[in-house]
Amino acid sequence: MSSTRRHLGAVAAAAMALSLLAACGSGDEEPQAGDGGNGQQGDGGGGEDEAVTISVSNLPPATESATREAFLARVEEFEVANPNITIEPSEYEWDVTTFAAQLAGGTLPTTFEFPFTDGQAMIERGQLADITAEVQELPYADAFNPSVLEVAQDDAGNIYAIPTSAYGMGLHYNRIMFEQAGLDPDAPPTSWDEVREYADAIAEATGQAGFAQMSQNNTGGWILTTLTYALGGRMEEGTGDDVTATLDNEGTQQALELLRQMRWEDDAMGDNFLFDWGTINQAFAAGQVGMYIGGSDVYNSLVTENSIDPNSYGLTVLPLEGADAGVLGGGTIVGVRPDASEAERAAAVKWIDFFYMSKLTQEEAALADAEALVAADAPLGTPALPIFGAEQLAESDAWVADLVNVPLEQMMPFKESILDQPLVPEPPVRAQDLYAELDAVVQAVLTDENADIDALLETANSNVSSLIEAG
Repeated sequence: MSSTRRHLGAVAAAAMALSLLAACGSGDEEPQAGDGGNGQQGDGGGGEDEAVTISVSNLPPATESATREAFLARVEEFEVANPNITIEPSEYEWDVTTFAAQLAGGTLPTTFEFPFTDGQAMIERGQLADITAEVQELPYADAFNPSVLEVAQDDAGNIYAIPTSAYGMGLHYNRIMFEQAGLDPDAPPTSWDEVREYADAIAEATGQAGFAQMSQNNTGGWILTTLTYALGGRMEEGTGDDVTATLDNEGTQQALELLRQMRWEDDAMGDNFLFDWGTINQAFAAGQVGMYIGGSDVYNSLVTENSIDPNSYGLTVLPLEGADAGVLGGGTIVGVRPDASEAERAAAVKWIDFFYMSKLTQEEAALADAEALVAADAPLGTPALPIFGAEQLAESDAWVADLVNVPLEQMMPFKESILDQPLVPEPPVRAQDLYAELDAVVQAVLTDENADIDALLETANSNVSSLIEAG
């Protein structure tokens, strides 16, 4: 689960810069990302002479003129390189509540972005095209990080989408508030007992929330699931058609008990218990929250949307406690509508390769992207999980190391440890419905001192079980 439109202006500015590369080329004879996967430009996507038109999502609206123009410039570049493919940009952005109706009504773009959360359910419902053959033609097809690619695969290993960005959950903390509480900002907490201890100290010293928790618009369930994973629990067990809801597991019980203690025993969570993703970021940037859990890429939005003081920011990994503890991972994948023809599928994968993947696999494209981000005063260098392997991530980091403009040293507790943490995907079935159900549980624990955690989880588990059984 994540925002689908973060620092879009910077991304579009980077796209504009990348368009300058088209006329140059690298001169390599080996296949490169962005060239259609066959080492040469413009084969028409489905045959030398076959003309094809596809629509693509996430065109910025007319009110964002600069980013829209940059997007359209990238489209023009692609069409020049692939003269038999016509691109029709669409302002469509993923919305789980309207997706099925748009798919049934034929208004969905040929390619579209959506979160990791929904991949497995969409595959099972036949809402994505099988693009295995097209992806296998890409020069990096065998290099994907398996734990990332699996969110876009069925049980047989067939591929229905391409991961374009990934993140792991982390603990964001305010270094200035740490200092005010007599805590060392270079030594963030490494256990949940320490998180509680630090939260209490921050609240006592500053009068602000030492720790805050999202609780609405599905974010409460998302973060509670993150806590559950970190304590060794799982919200669902099984795969495919054999998935069982397990919301009332020991890890979730421990997570809610921790929240109850920080809220009611320590009074360390402030007085706002209806945060969501946007409002908690705003409060954190304003110095009203000492610590909170969120995706590792949140710093980008804290800069572009909330004007955070970089000196105040710190990022570390979540403490993992329990035999099966792991870190929840998420991100964005790009798929193709299921009724796309063979030619449309081929053209769609070419577009994804060109628009999304080139900056991950080519030094020249990565540098152009980085230079454009820096020129637009957008963050560069925020830690991320590798779409490919750890070695490729290190290599791509090295390409742009001299341009990094984020306080990377303050993020090193995360960057140095995240690849050693087991990555656990979001619940495979009805994840957003599960999160919505758990929002109410989190809110109850934070607003009712006598909330019965066991009873709340029993009810939530029953409700989610019914949803899973309904398909």
